Amino acid sequence: MTSQVRSGGKILFILLAIASGLLLCVQSRINGALGAKLGDAIAASTISFGVGLAALVLLAIFVPAVRGSVAQVPRALAQGRFPRWYLVAGAVGALIVFSQAAAVPLIGVALFTVCLVTGQAIGSMFMDRVGFGGAAPRKINALRILGVVLTIIGVVWAVSPRGADADLAALLLPMALSAAVGMLMGFQAAANGAQAAAYGGATAATLVNFAVGFVVLAMVMLVRLPAGIGLDPLPGTWWYYIGGLLGCLFVGITALVVKRLGVLVTSLAAVGGQLVGSLLLDVFFPAPGSSVTAATVMGTLLTLLAVGLASISGARNAKSASTRIPVASRN
Repeated sequence: MTSQVRSGGKILFILLAIASGLLLCVQSRINGALGAKLGDAIAASTISFGVGLAALVLLAIFVPAVRGSVAQVPRALAQGRFPRWYLVAGAVGALIVFSQAAAVPLIGVALFTVCLVTGQAIGSMFMDRVGFGGAAPRKINALRILGVVLTIIGVVWAVSPRGADADLAALLLPMALSAAVGMLMGFQAAANGAQAAAYGGATAATLVNFAVGFVVLAMVMLVRLPAGIGLDPLPGTWWYYIGGLLGCLFVGITALVVKRLGVLVTSLAAVGGQLVGSLLLDVFFPAPGSSVTAATVMGTLLTLLAVGLASISGARNAKSASTRIPVASRN
């Protein structure tokens, strides 16, 4: 009975991680549309983070449980319950939103997600190798390398149809930015998970994440003011402004489940949600710059298979490492 309860609980957290990936896809589309509407990706990112931060502050004011965990933030920082540089996770969140606003209008949600997944596969492999967050280091073996190589092949396959009607050189920068941000997402999940444990709640960690990200983006906007920022009028449609709310859910869910599933399984489940969601969006709600062909679909599926191979290898290494730990040290 206990085994069944634990299995059911794990399935629930995996489903939550998959849902977080779906939310990230929808957020990518919304923030990309807002960036295209305003003509400025940084302004769109600042608005998105501002809306999310405002929602979290209101939640902390009116919900006692959230207010209590937020009150633990100064104490946790003063007591050094986690390395303070983990707060940089908020800046990573700002980079994610910026990449959405800047890259999605140029390459579409599906290709953006494939590049993001490529970065996640490579980044998680090296994070596992160094044992980030106190986890046991995992060796970079042949199966994990194969997974990364197949992931890169999947990206090339997915982008290949663009060669006939697009300037691939112009796509390299947004693709590289998306992949680089993906490499940092594993760190963001682990750092936010550590903060959630220290504060006693995922919502408090999400609020800190959004506060740091908003400050970073606001400072960038202030630096740009003397040069002048020519923005198009704000759109009047309400859905342009809910990207920040979806980001709150994504960060909060990730911070919640990463302590139960670990960075590797959380990332894999979220990747599955991202890939499925991105293809559905580009098929049923295509945006300018998106392109879904058989090659895009097959390249995406190959990417998902490759990430699966890498994660299976990582799980085996982790299990082997745990069986080598002496009994005395487990207690």
